[in-house]
Amino acid sequence: MKKLSFIISIIVIIIWGEACGNKGKTEADKKEEAGPKEQHETANTVTLSEEQMKTIDVALGSIEKKQLTAALKTNGVLKVPNQNKASINSVYSGVIKSLLVQPGNSVSKGQIVATIANPEFIQIQDEDMSVNSKIVLAEQEYNRQKELNAGNAGALKNLQAAEAALRTLRSRKSSLEQQLHLMGIDPATLGNGRFVSVLSIRSPINGVVSNVLVQMGSYVNASTTVAEIVDNSQLHLDLFVYEKDLPKLKSNQTIHFTLTNNPGKEYDALIYSLGSSFEGESKAVTVHAMVKSSKTGLIDGMNVTALISLEKNTVPAVPSDAIVNYQGQDYIFIQSEGHSPMEHKEKQKESGTEFTRIPVAKGTADVGYTEITLLKEIPVNSKVVTKGAFFILAKMTNTGEEE
Repeated sequence: MKKLSFIISIIVIIIWGEACGNKGKTEADKKEEAGPKEQHETANTVTLSEEQMKTIDVALGSIEKKQLTAALKTNGVLKVPNQNKASINSVYSGVIKSLLVQPGNSVSKGQIVATIANPEFIQIQDEDMSVNSKIVLAEQEYNRQKELNAGNAGALKNLQAAEAALRTLRSRKSSLEQQLHLMGIDPATLGNGRFVSVLSIRSPINGVVSNVLVQMGSYVNASTTVAEIVDNSQLHLDLFVYEKDLPKLKSNQTIHFTLTNNPGKEYDALIYSLGSSFEGESKAVTVHAMVKSSKTGLIDGMNVTALISLEKNTVPAVPSDAIVNYQGQDYIFIQSEGHSPMEHKEKQKESGTEFTRIPVAKGTADVGYTEITLLKEIPVNSKVVTKGAFFILAKMTNTGEEE
């Protein structure tokens, strides 16, 4: 009896094991048959209906051969040479009587920007007039002593004293005239009680007033800056290029740059000088470039982002909009092949158009095109999606998530 029960138990275990094995095999077979197909469709391809194609306005093109200019991206700052910047000071002390400019005004060389007043100005002019009278008397005395000495009627020391006095007065006269010229006063215009009590402060260069540092009634001296002038006509870029990139650069290379804080407008410049030393402790060398385009809106000290144009190469490229990025990888879409044009049209009406996602590596970007390197082989003359690639990617990724 015990032996019969043992045999029955073994038979039950065998039958149960075969049943479980068949069930597992069936499920595995189903996954093997259906899995690869579903995975292939969701991971690499997507199908659009004719209506969807029209809605997102898909356009097809091909991989073209384009001559693109490689570029080196770098940072820098706008600079105005020191000879094109001026701090306006008064040579003499005084009180500001008038201010004739304000920040933003354009001025020309020699233009009056302010006036100052000081009673000492009148004293210098009065002394100049007095010296003139003393010189006349000193010349007369010198001539008289010279005649007396010629007739042996006068002492030699008197002639020498008269000559020294005349020389001293003439030296003082020259000194006073130099001071009057520094004041902007022509000594020849003085006389008959006509004195100038207000002096003009003039701009030493052409440019734009960047700052006015005094106000009406302020007392100024030789160390007080009245205003600052900047001439942007010689505005240039100081770009910081690392040692490894320096051999790629040369004079007259074109630079396109934008303001770091306002990248909406692009400006042009040309390299005119390469630095010969490192900046501080960094391994960057300063490259100087002259701004050639309009300088409107550019100010000394602004930070810029620049692209330095390098050599031109003919490379495979597609419109930049044809490239999409998904999870850190760049892709393009090509139209899946396998049918003749007539067959494809019929199939498109029935089931839609299929597109395959192809991984690529991006290179130089220029004039709306981007260089690509295919990371997967594609058929010759494949049609590339040049417009609407983003929407195709969106449909593919959304479909994958739903499944």
